[in-house]
Amino acid sequence: MHKKTIMIDMDEVIVVGKFSEFLIEFLGEVNFDNLKTQNRQDLLKGKEEKFKKKYKYKNLYKDINDNYIKPLPNCVDVITRLSQEYEVYIVTSYIWNGDVIDAATNLKNKYDYLSYWFPFIDPNKFIFMADKTKIKFDIGIDDRVSNLKNCKQKLLFTEFRNKNLTQEELKNNDIIRVNDWLDVEKFILNYN
Repeated sequence: MHKKTIMIDMDEVIVVGKFSEFLIEFLGEVNFDNLKTQNRQDLLKGKEEKFKKKYKYKNLYKDINDNYIKPLPNCVDVITRLSQEYEVYIVTSYIWNGDVIDAATNLKNKYDYLSYWFPFIDPNKFIFMADKTKIKFDIGIDDRVSNLKNCKQKLLFTEFRNKNLTQEELKNNDIIRVNDWLDVEKFILNYN
C-alpha cells in the first residue's frame, strides 16, 4: 500500500536554531521580544557581510558545550508516530540569503543534527534544497506559505513571518495554522 508523504521544514518548525542568539549578540539593541515582531533579515540590513563574517562557520544547532540543542517540544515524539504511518521527508534549505560559500558547512551541520535527533528516518529522506515548490507532497508543514504551494494539505507553523496572516487569507489558500507539534498531530490524525 502506498503511504502518504509528509514534507517537514527544519528551521523554526523542528528547531529554533541559535541564529536569534547570534543576532542579539551582534546587534546589541534587540532582544527576543523584538525578534518575535520583526523580520530578522530586516534587522541586518546593511550589516549582512559583517554578520556573515563573524558567524559564518558557527553551528546554529549546538550549544556552548557542543551538545545538539533540543527540537521544539513534542517534535520528536510526533514525528516518530507520524513516520509509522507516513513517508516523512525533512526538506530544508542550506543556503542562507543566497550565500553559497558556506553552504557545505550549513549542509553538514543540518545533516548531523537531523541524523542525531531522527535516527529512525532514512537519511535519503533529508532533502536539502532552497526551492521547495519543485517537489510535491501530500502534506506539508512549513512556516512559509510559499513552500506549501505543491502540497495537497498545507499546515502553516506559526512564526514571526506569518503571524499577521488572517484566517480569511489562510482559508483562501487552503492552509491550516498550527501552533505546535500537538496541533500538527491532532490535525493529521483527525483529517487523514
